[in-house]
Amino acid sequence: MLAEIDTQLAEFTGAIITPDSADYSAAARTPMASAAPVLVLRPADTADVARAVRFAAASDLPLAVRGGGHSAAGFSTVDGGIVIDLRSLDAVEVLPDRRVRVGGGALWRQVVDALAPHGLVISSGDTADVGVGGLTLSGGIGWMVRRDGLTLDHLRAVELVTASGDVLVVDAEHHAELFWALRGGGGAYGVVTAFEFEAQPTRTVEFAALTFSSDQAERIVTGWAAHMRHAPHAIGSTVVLANPLAGGKEAPIVVTMVRSDEGDLVESVDALRAIAAPLSVDVRRRTYAEILHPGTELPLGLRAVVRNGFVAPDAADAAALAVARIAGESQPSAIVLHSLGGAFAEVPADATAFAHRYAELMVTTFAVGPEAAVGGIRARMTEVWRDLEPYVAGAYANSLDGSSVDAVASIYPEGTRERLAAVKAAYDSADLFSRNFGARPASTGAERGQD
Repeated sequence: MLAEIDTQLAEFTGAIITPDSADYSAAARTPMASAAPVLVLRPADTADVARAVRFAAASDLPLAVRGGGHSAAGFSTVDGGIVIDLRSLDAVEVLPDRRVRVGGGALWRQVVDALAPHGLVISSGDTADVGVGGLTLSGGIGWMVRRDGLTLDHLRAVELVTASGDVLVVDAEHHAELFWALRGGGGAYGVVTAFEFEAQPTRTVEFAALTFSSDQAERIVTGWAAHMRHAPHAIGSTVVLANPLAGGKEAPIVVTMVRSDEGDLVESVDALRAIAAPLSVDVRRRTYAEILHPGTELPLGLRAVVRNGFVAPDAADAAALAVARIAGESQPSAIVLHSLGGAFAEVPADATAFAHRYAELMVTTFAVGPEAAVGGIRARMTEVWRDLEPYVAGAYANSLDGSSVDAVASIYPEGTRERLAAVKAAYDSADLFSRNFGARPASTGAERGQD
């Protein structure tokens, strides 16, 4: 292997990390998973990425591509394979006309910090220290999803290295079908070395966090869902119940709201106060950077167990009741509700590979446990989702650990999956980029979910 590295990567200018390297242990793991790759390559530029891809294709070893490394399914590293780590490709350049060029290895904190002096934001997730690439390619649900839509809705072009090592510029006019697939289809079609977004004006937001007693779950969740159904689209909101780190089923309910159009949250906070007396209320004006959560890095030996599903408007009230009931039972996960609709729903379902635009809510369950306990946690979570099954459909790839075959299969409706498979066959027929939830090439058929 070392001889092949010396020969085939002779022009590679980035870092080459082997099991004998001093920084191998840190390079081999990610914030969410550990593995033992035979090689970690950290390209210095796009040309290096192309060299790394060609080397990986010739090696016949499994390949993982790492942006931020926060894949709950462990896709950002790989046992016995090669990791292409994009961390050096993290430049953020603010261009004219609110355009922003972002390297494929950048974290959202870097983007937020670069845009803040210009009074601009890009609708991202709710976490600062996750990768731009992984979030964007599969969606991007965060505080501004109702005002601005998904992160991928603001993507205007990408620079991509294909499985053959070619470098393409992909947008609505060039490789249009591939551009469609990259907006929601995940990282199955190549390595994105740069994204170009269109940012939106926003300097500060109004932030509110209210906590309620757990015995008010039914009133709060159903009342919150009813209020958000008609709330201004500039308001994004979540509800967190049964947080194991705050007492499990006895944990306070936390409702968070963010308004991003310079308006206030007085009416919404008053509406929640009218439903039940809060334990605490925190309302203040903040910068966008201040409302993003820090990233999570799991200690060695712990695993995340994550699953989600979407709720259509006609099932939202019943789903809210089911969530409130489940939150009061003994089960291992925090339950998070995201309010959707607004700009998220205004994009046609077939305009991008993200197809669940009908949803009013997203339900996510999240638990963490030691390796030895993960099986039991997953079994109990399966029971929880059996109770939720009548009210949910589909799944969001960015919040899945890959353990549920049904959830993975529901990320893409059949028509979307078939279209993605055709794109995959055109750009990666050998399935080099296989560590993802995307469709497999049309010629091979089967989907792949991976723990």
